[in-house]
Amino acid sequence: MRAVVTRVSSASVEIDGIITGKIDNGFLVLLGIKDGDTELEAKKLATKVCNMRVFADPDGKMNLDLKAINGNILVISQFTLFADCKSRRPGFTAAARPDIAIPLYELFVNECRNAGFSVETGEFGATMNVSSVNAGPVTILLDTEEM
Repeated sequence: MRAVVTRVSSASVEIDGIITGKIDNGFLVLLGIKDGDTELEAKKLATKVCNMRVFADPDGKMNLDLKAINGNILVISQFTLFADCKSRRPGFTAAARPDIAIPLYELFVNECRNAGFSVETGEFGATMNVSSVNAGPVTILLDTEEM
């Protein structure tokens, strides 16, 4: 499972001209699920995201976590994080099919909510327009195979 976590001052997702999710300070999380991922990876990744200390403390050091700044999370499903780019046309065979990916995506979202965060989402499989104002910028790639 992979996540691209961007620290944002705002982010939103729009589907068919309607904003379906919007946050202020917090994380925009692009979440990719690969074939073979399990509930364990979803829980582990959610815990890592919710506890990352990448927000500035009063001394300007990245020392505060999401809870300390009353931050929120916007989660967008992103199967393209598992693109095979050996040729000019990417392949996506490593990405989990919806019957596996959707429950793991929902588990990740619920784990973040259970940790006390307001979590907005896009719609799995929909064509979405995602907007964000990156703060810093700070963007971190997490992969459960490397955690």
